[in-house]
Amino acid sequence: MGLYDRYLALRVRRHDAPPPAHVALVLAERDLLERGAYDTLESFFELAFEYGTDRVTVYVSVLDEAVAPTLERSLRDVDAPKPMAIRGPTDGDRADAPIQISIGLGGKHEFTTAVQALATEVEGGELSPDAVTEHDVEERLVFPDAPDLVVKTGAERLSDFMIWQSVYSELYFTDVNWRDFRRRDYLRALREYKQRSRRFGR
Repeated sequence: MGLYDRYLALRVRRHDAPPPAHVALVLAERDLLERGAYDTLESFFELAFEYGTDRVTVYVSVLDEAVAPTLERSLRDVDAPKPMAIRGPTDGDRADAPIQISIGLGGKHEFTTAVQALATEVEGGELSPDAVTEHDVEERLVFPDAPDLVVKTGAERLSDFMIWQSVYSELYFTDVNWRDFRRRDYLRALREYKQRSRRFGR
């Protein structure tokens, strides 16, 4: 670890604010085509857990759903420090693991599917419309947990990613491309997160 990285690590560890319990990373399909992309992902997982995170979610946006099975095979070969749950574009099974990976499962589709499930239950008399709560929606999402921090590399825009869950998340954009993402870039994200005052929509 270089001198600057040590300085950043010290700043992060000495700050009184707690680390993000849940970190989300937004990648594009093309990011995983770069040389060393999966090594960088392994390092990201290690860093996240090293600095106090309990859960990591990775969202990979894809232009063509046909590539999802290939990406899934490659991601399953990643040397992850904790168990992974991987979901594709049409998966509906709830993900519950320390590392969760979404491959092309858009937030709009995920939310729509949850609403359809609720509508079916209401129609069947299992649930009263007036009794539907935010918790009911979250219970039917594939990725139910809200990330504290969302990291996006390469550009200041998000994909169709966890539109329900990330409404109160802290967003961190860096112009560093994924292939160049290093320890110091993650530490910068943590430092900025700890310096913010979270308002949760208030």
